[in-house]
Amino acid sequence: MRRRLWLTCGVGSLHSNSILRSILDSPRVSPISATFAVNTFHTAALRYRSDLITALSSVLSFPVKTSRVVRTVTSMASGDEGAVFKLSDSSLLKIVKGDITKWSIDGSSDAIVTPANERMLGGGGADGAIHRAAGPELRAACYQVPEVRPGVRCPTGEARITPGFSLPASRVIHSVGPIYDTDINPKKSLANSYRNSLRVAKENNIKYIAFPAISCGIYGYPFDEAAVIGISAIKEFANDFKEVHFVLFADDIYSVWVNKSKEVLQKA
Repeated sequence: MRRRLWLTCGVGSLHSNSILRSILDSPRVSPISATFAVNTFHTAALRYRSDLITALSSVLSFPVKTSRVVRTVTSMASGDEGAVFKLSDSSLLKIVKGDITKWSIDGSSDAIVTPANERMLGGGGADGAIHRAAGPELRAACYQVPEVRPGVRCPTGEARITPGFSLPASRVIHSVGPIYDTDINPKKSLANSYRNSLRVAKENNIKYIAFPAISCGIYGYPFDEAAVIGISAIKEFANDFKEVHFVLFADDIYSVWVNKSKEVLQKA
């Protein structure tokens, strides 16, 4: 029954791709109009999926981790300062709601982290959005990164760096987080994703860095645990950056990160 449920939950993504191909084949429909139509469909499908999981969980009496349900919200890139925490005398952690593709501090010593896959050629979620915003040059640059084994440019837990191209931020750090249900040691892998991203940033003289919530989308990492891991890893580099940001798109993830930052950073 669980397998049937998750197959049902994937319908929106599968059908949105086929619908987009069908619409784009029509000479009377512009790509922009087509994309808008599919995005509207996909948003409705995701909302239906969330409601369906909740309803079936109640009826079938098995637990569902709500942190794994993908939620769709509107962009919140409003310039809000969000929550600010002191990492050290010279470094701040800022947690904001917004669109990470629009984030930048100075355009020269700043970098955003993309939650990449091992091929580094773009995907869904934040990684796909970052690739689209950066332009085709980013994908071309990723092709130039040597494979460590066939089909793998960046293994899980590691990080690579490229220019940001059309993004406001100067660099993109590509880091692969763990798939929560299949990784042998997801806690270690996620901590390595954060640590290696920060290490690569430090080696490249980055002073401002912004993270999404790595592995908290389709990779299914529970929000509370992921937040503690990410914030704890950043704490280890407290003297190496002027500012570290989490740029989070959804209200629920933002609330978790703020609360966990209070726990981790304000301990006596």
